[in-house]
Amino acid sequence: MLALSRKTNESIMFGNDIEITILEVKGDQVKIGIKAPRNVPVYRKELYTQIQTANKEAAKTVSKDELNVLNNLLN
Repeated sequence: MLALSRKTNESIMFGNDIEITILEVKGDQVKIGIKAPRNVPVYRKELYTQIQTANKEAAKTVSKDELNVLNNLLN
């Protein structure tokens, strides 16, 4: 893991089109701003984990017949 120190109004770039800016620091809380293309999803990690878990659970409920129908639609 790369650890960087940044001050308020300083940024970090990810590639050419994602910018993370430190907006405010209050005690143990940091407010950040994220500039990213609309096609790049940005989630808090706890929400991302919930989405992944829900997707895995939903995939378990799909029957083999439904998978065959989906497969036929995609091919």
